[in-house]
Amino acid sequence: MTTVEVDRTTSVTGFDAGAVLHDAAALHDLVDGHGPENDRAGRIAEPVVEALYASGAISVFTPRGLGGAEMSPRQSMDLFRTLSYADPSTGWVTMALGLATGLAGAFFDRDTAEELFATPRLGIAGQGTRPGRAVPVDGGHLLSGEWAFASGIKHATHLHTAAADTATGESRFFIVPVEQVTFIENWDVLGLRGTGSIDYTLSDVFVPASHSYPSLSTEPVTGGDLYRIGIGNFASLNHGAWALGVGRRLLDELAAVVRAKAGQPGGQASSDSFAEQYAAAEVRLRAAQALLYEVWEEIEAVLAAGDALPLRLETLNRAALNNATWSTHAIAEFVYKSGGTGALRSGTIQRLFRDVHGGTQHISSSPMIMQSAGRELAGLADGKRWVHFSLK
Repeated sequence: MTTVEVDRTTSVTGFDAGAVLHDAAALHDLVDGHGPENDRAGRIAEPVVEALYASGAISVFTPRGLGGAEMSPRQSMDLFRTLSYADPSTGWVTMALGLATGLAGAFFDRDTAEELFATPRLGIAGQGTRPGRAVPVDGGHLLSGEWAFASGIKHATHLHTAAADTATGESRFFIVPVEQVTFIENWDVLGLRGTGSIDYTLSDVFVPASHSYPSLSTEPVTGGDLYRIGIGNFASLNHGAWALGVGRRLLDELAAVVRAKAGQPGGQASSDSFAEQYAAAEVRLRAAQALLYEVWEEIEAVLAAGDALPLRLETLNRAALNNATWSTHAIAEFVYKSGGTGALRSGTIQRLFRDVHGGTQHISSSPMIMQSAGRELAGLADGKRWVHFSLK
């Protein structure tokens, strides 16, 4: 870690991106070992959570001026692939906490951000796609609503949630201490059980004006050009990287199973059909990864030049995410069919299979994304722009 000077004659401890990536890789055995426990408990085991905070993984998108790593898009994808390879739920929770925490740091006014980031082990999680109701009052808003899919909320100090200002209709993100939130313990699902992505409610909770920001914000108060991409593009790089990490683990697990049974009569190791399908799956995963990273290399170049992000790159980003997600879905089907009873019974392959089928249900990989992408790629979207996950 390095010391970063901030404007207010104080210093904060920041994280070096390379060191965070190194430390995340070193966490593999810890994260992998707690995967089954996370699945059973509906939350990430505390030793893993502590290690994620200590290593700087949760600070992936926190501005350097507030003590974070402020990783580049491709660095953050490396991080999420690494952690999702070890345990899909852990990777998912890390990207959820990392994004909501980092965006608050980037878009809050500096004084409020510094006060917030003085919170010990600060973590922000919540829901940004289903808007609640924010009634303007003197000094802020009264926030009410019910939201779903609060990935990582059980490991957070604060809530990030979307609501529409009832006076202006503007969508904003509000940051609220978790003590003011009512949790609904209803995360009984097929996959990604370890994320604990429960529902929650708020009823007329006062949120100061300083603790919210427009959901379409792209001009950071603190931090660099990274934050100009907007939350929709952040979500695409996060979920695309998650899919790539899980897909890689699935293929590696299957290869290990097949090698262990090599020499047995009728085994997959001697099957030409299996070898052909495995090669096809390997190439499909590598192609999906190459596309996603190529798109983000172009986006990083645009940001570095200080230019606005072209609509076409935003489209390709969302399409590349979908390609990564559904490539991993196809790989999961192949691995499950090829894994025999080892895939059927409780174990790593079964858990990965279930987690993939949880991940594909996220809105960022829904059919409407590719439908909109296809219209833009075909030249049928003049005057449109991406608003989160919709072309409007």
